[in-house]
Amino acid sequence: MGSIAASGIRNERVILRPFLKEDKSMSKPKIHIHSNYHDLCHGVAKEIASLAQHAEQRYRPFNIAFSGGSTPENIYKILSSMHFCEKINWGGFNIYFGDERMVAPDHPDSNYLMVKNSLLDHSPIPSANIHRISGELQDPHTAALQYEEELVEHLDKSESLIPIFDLVLLGIGSDGHTASLFPNTDILKQKDKWVDAVYVKKLDSWRVSITLPIINNAKNIIIIASGKTKATIIKNVLSNTNKKYPIQLLKPSDTMAWHLDQDAAEGIKA
Repeated sequence: MGSIAASGIRNERVILRPFLKEDKSMSKPKIHIHSNYHDLCHGVAKEIASLAQHAEQRYRPFNIAFSGGSTPENIYKILSSMHFCEKINWGGFNIYFGDERMVAPDHPDSNYLMVKNSLLDHSPIPSANIHRISGELQDPHTAALQYEEELVEHLDKSESLIPIFDLVLLGIGSDGHTASLFPNTDILKQKDKWVDAVYVKKLDSWRVSITLPIINNAKNIIIIASGKTKATIIKNVLSNTNKKYPIQLLKPSDTMAWHLDQDAAEGIKA
């Protein structure tokens, strides 16, 4: 099914194999399988720090889109620890958000608040480097437009004029959604906007999310998942060729990797 390669991260194995057999644009993403959630978080934090250092060595800023949810929270805490904090040039580290709920920045459901509590309050990152989505606005379409304008202003562009992230960090829901790209939503068809508002019927709420074109245009995509509750969807996504899940619409122009713990990866065959 694929080959297992040695990895520099302890207690981790890496599987190289096609994501979907008929989709050559997704050829051989790396699937990192960590022993547990703790090792997963440290492995991803190490990868983020390495990519940031690489950007610094090239005298370039590092632009990352953070994921919300509970899984990445500990990754952000690890990045704020002294071991990692001293390795990162925070003056060139620019934080963006993959999606946001339409709530105030101090609301418990705010992705920004989670990142603030876990990383921003404990690192020397300049406030000018933090680019949050204005979830407190009444109109989600206005919030989406404003955020798209911010991305266009601050990020480099590809030849197709799509802004370029150095890294987009993503999670995956039990329904196969990533960011706020949920099944059966119009945002999945969006080709002309880099940020859009999306109404999620099953949650009866509006969200703002970056879209597939800008995610796929990133230099690096990392998808993280932890726990047995994610095992079924991970197995289905990696084996199903019908593209029934939003995350299967990812067609990265560059590098994509999955970081899973053993529980999330229990249905994957090496």
